[in-house]
Amino acid sequence: MEILKVIQGRRSIRAYRSDLVNIDKLRDLVLQAAIWAPSAGNAQILRYIVVTDHSMLHKIELVSPGLSGNPPALIVVCQDSDEAQLKGGSMGPQFLAIADAAMATQNIMLYAYTLGLGTCVIASFHRGALQTILSLPRSIVPIFLVSVGCPEYSPKKVPARKKEVIWFNEYK
Repeated sequence: MEILKVIQGRRSIRAYRSDLVNIDKLRDLVLQAAIWAPSAGNAQILRYIVVTDHSMLHKIELVSPGLSGNPPALIVVCQDSDEAQLKGGSMGPQFLAIADAAMATQNIMLYAYTLGLGTCVIASFHRGALQTILSLPRSIVPIFLVSVGCPEYSPKKVPARKKEVIWFNEYK
């Protein structure tokens, strides 16, 4: 697929079919897309938890008001906050890891689209509860959830985009 068609065609999907997602595709979303995103100072401080177990998905849903559509899989994008602090000082966990996570998440969503999968990024969840559910150590901190699955439907209407967002040399 041409990259601009992928960028412009991807939509947030909030309703999924019950079909399971192939584990190899989920692995590829991380190992073929996410880890190739830019990383501040090449620190590579992100960690990924792929959740496919139905009972765990249900527990996560209970502490994630932003999660909808009964996705058959989630990718939890986390930072190793100790490593982030070590490699980036106070900027590491507070800014650099968030920027890295956003870029890795975008890679996941774009690649998923090329595989015929739908995704949606979720930032509305209880971090402490999620750490408990996933048995994460204190230093592994969830930043985003990415729901993944076969879309129940494909959104047809593309929202209009503002064109008055660019200036050259100075803001006038």
